[in-house]
Amino acid sequence: MFNLLRMDLRRLFKTRSFYIVLGVTAALLAMTVAMVSAVIDQAKLDALQSTGIVVTNGDSEDMVEMLRGMNRLDFLHECLGSGFLLMLACTGLTLFVNGDFSSGCVKNICFARPRRWEYVLSKIFVAGLYSAIITILGVLVSLVCPVLMGLSLEPSSFAEILQYTFWLWLPTWAFSLLGLALVLLTRSPTLGVIMAVATGGGLVAALLQSLCQSFGWPDLAQHLLNMVVRFQCAPMPDAGRIAMILGCSLGWAALYAAGSLIAMERRDI
Repeated sequence: MFNLLRMDLRRLFKTRSFYIVLGVTAALLAMTVAMVSAVIDQAKLDALQSTGIVVTNGDSEDMVEMLRGMNRLDFLHECLGSGFLLMLACTGLTLFVNGDFSSGCVKNICFARPRRWEYVLSKIFVAGLYSAIITILGVLVSLVCPVLMGLSLEPSSFAEILQYTFWLWLPTWAFSLLGLALVLLTRSPTLGVIMAVATGGGLVAALLQSLCQSFGWPDLAQHLLNMVVRFQCAPMPDAGRIAMILGCSLGWAALYAAGSLIAMERRDI
């Protein structure tokens, strides 16, 4: 299994899609910080409005005041709590795992190592590293860009930022395993990318929430990983939020891992 993991890690850092996903992550966050910087800075906001851009939101002044009073930890959550890291991690892992099947590499692997659970376990570890790199990159870009753009934020402790990074990484890693399960089931990246965008972006959560409200069911959407990131990974989560993050992340990770094992064992390569 360690040989498989070493081979996967070597191939990961040579895969073009990996660096494309990292570049997209950094670019989207830089754009987000730039827009927030323009809203907070009155001179920049006036310059934007002078070009014809109109702020029509009735509570925009309250929003601006809230943004101006943020510390670094709150700002991190505003940038990273939307769920787009989930989309990028799941999409990236989907493309990476699909490369085994599109290139025929998986046939050689499973011929030399007939125990397919080792292949799945290796990919689970790779998913953890992949999501960790994306999460750390997102945190670093969200911390560095405000400094480069002259955005003044209230300080936060290094321990708080580390803690938030860990609780953000855990559901991101669990969600990336959705891509693994779908690729091993379909042998195609299409469904994995679609589900990454729909589920990570909150569409599935919104539909499920509406369905639960219509039928008077309990709010099942709160257990989806997108909702966990948005509402439970808020800076410095308490014991209840930590239990929700751990329970949902480990539960979904176990479900996706089990699905991956079944899909790999029950289908011919």
